Amino acid sequence: MSGKRIARLNEQFKREITGILRTEVRDPRIGSPTVTGVEVTPDLWMARIYLRPGLGRDDGEELLEGLEAANPFIRRRLGDLLTLRRIPELRFEIDRTLERAERIEAILREVRPPDSESSEGGDSGSETE
Repeated sequence: MSGKRIARLNEQFKREITGILRTEVRDPRIGSPTVTGVEVTPDLWMARIYLRPGLGRDDGEELLEGLEAANPFIRRRLGDLLTLRRIPELRFEIDRTLERAERIEAILREVRPPDSESSEGGDSGSETE
């Protein structure tokens, strides 16, 4: 399967799953998560769906439990909405990208020399002289 088709499928799955989660799934454990990405395997055997919990929710474990319970329903709805021979198995994962980026930023702030912060804006006055 070509790379363009996989990219299109990833976006289509992301769009459809977001719609299903927001309008059709009624499990209170799920709430309103944000689908950050989808990766479908080239043979359509599996799709990894990356999510962030909704506002005010810190517990990703509860979200994953609700999604696993709703998994057959979501997969059946995808089968109704998409014209594919095979709807892949859905694997839901919490997207930790934002947490990792914040951790890297914190580490960089710790190792950055203290004088580099104050000298960043100090050079602008010498250009006008």
